[in-house]
Amino acid sequence: MRSGSRPPADPDEVRLEKGTGSAGRGNGPGGGFWHIYLGTTRAGAVYINVIDELPLGTHASIQIKVNQNCQGRGIGRIAYRLASVASEHNTVYAHMRKSNLASRKAAEYAGYVVDEDVSTPQLIMVWKRPGKHR
Repeated sequence: MRSGSRPPADPDEVRLEKGTGSAGRGNGPGGGFWHIYLGTTRAGAVYINVIDELPLGTHASIQIKVNQNCQGRGIGRIAYRLASVASEHNTVYAHMRKSNLASRKAAEYAGYVVDEDVSTPQLIMVWKRPGKHR
């Protein structure tokens, strides 16, 4: 089945469950790791690390992996938002290839916008906690 023909996930059926993560996958200072569930099915994982990379310097960075059999159902867009809100950070960045349109659309749906202030080969998007724009 092509990913575009899969029925969208019911947003009420997508939830995160806190996990412990591992080194480089949400288990460091300021990090967070969550398993993504669609109903009772584990659908992937999302994690936030605090990293120090140019051109942003020290910042919270989100990564998401939706299992292949669950892709194309809008799960990533819900998980991006849930993890960002559940994190301790008021600002979270998402780094992705500029050609990764599915990730860009998922991040945009979750409230991320392209950070026009940085120039890198990657696409950098930023989410700011509502009411905490600083």
